Amino acid sequence: MTEKPKGPASYFPSIERKYGRPIAEWQDLVRTSPLTKHMELVAWLKTEHGLGHGHANALVAHTLAEARK
Repeated sequence: MTEKPKGPASYFPSIERKYGRPIAEWQDLVRTSPLTKHMELVAWLKTEHGLGHGHANALVAHTLAEARK
């Protein structure tokens, strides 16, 4: 039995369904953005790509955490 994702990754299935792009594509957008601060990236995803706050925050948090590993 597989364990359900926790934390920011738990939002990923609904993000893919709602916005029609795979998570890898969203993460590439975050990684290639000239912005570097968490809340700047969240605001950018909301204004430029129409994501809701929770979805944008989850994507940014997960992507930035991966970059720190």
